[in-house]
Amino acid sequence: MDVQAALDAIADQAANGDLVFPATAEAAMRVQRILDNPDSSIDQLSKVVASDPLLCARIVGVANSVAYNPSGRSTSDVRSAISRLGFKTLRTLATSVVVRQMQGLPQLPESRVLASRLWEHTTHVAALARVIAKHITRQDPEAAFFAGVVHEVGSFYLLAQADKFPVLLHADPDSWFGEGEARVGRAVLHTMGIPANILEALEVFWKGYLSMPAESLGDTLLLADQLAPVESPLAELTGVSRHGAPIDIDLMIGDEMLHTILTDSAAEVASLAAALNA
Repeated sequence: MDVQAALDAIADQAANGDLVFPATAEAAMRVQRILDNPDSSIDQLSKVVASDPLLCARIVGVANSVAYNPSGRSTSDVRSAISRLGFKTLRTLATSVVVRQMQGLPQLPESRVLASRLWEHTTHVAALARVIAKHITRQDPEAAFFAGVVHEVGSFYLLAQADKFPVLLHADPDSWFGEGEARVGRAVLHTMGIPANILEALEVFWKGYLSMPAESLGDTLLLADQLAPVESPLAELTGVSRHGAPIDIDLMIGDEMLHTILTDSAAEVASLAAALNA
């Protein structure tokens, strides 16, 4: 089977809803379903979150991060953590647990290493996207955070399928990284019910064209990806930056302004990325 045939099979599988998620992500998916109900309550959500140690640790950890707790008043109570974060951020964190668990799906050692590094990249992009949305593009920071969390879903799913389709790892990454990643990601995200504004941002991201001035949610994601200190390991395999020649961000935003924003937000970004990695 060649790469194109493998991509066809994987994309069709995802589009038909035949997705394989780890059992450990069940609580996070239950949270997503509860949040789909406009009458859901914080008590319902607290019970589900408290029933899963990983999800509970993620929610409380992020609630205590500098990004959401600048005053330094920590909490160990799930209900208080959810109240501090809000339902929009709770949905993002539940989704982050599902994506993080996809990291454990690959069976091949090489795929597992790539997936682990890809998650590290994802956490930095998500944390940076939130900061960039607040200070540069003036987008909804929580939407940017969500977009950052899911922006590599296609790659995670491809790596998870590499044991069934070994051609993905043996072929030139250029033959599937990029358009193939976007095609599979599109199918997976639609099946997961990702909101339309996030899907639109990801379409901009996959195309790789940054507007001047940067102002959309997609631009926010592109900037975060360029500024992330950890590059996507799949981009490294191709031997080039994810989007070809690096964007001269200093000229677009201003060297001094960019330096100030990143310096002032360094603790916030580091704290949030660490909480997502916990």
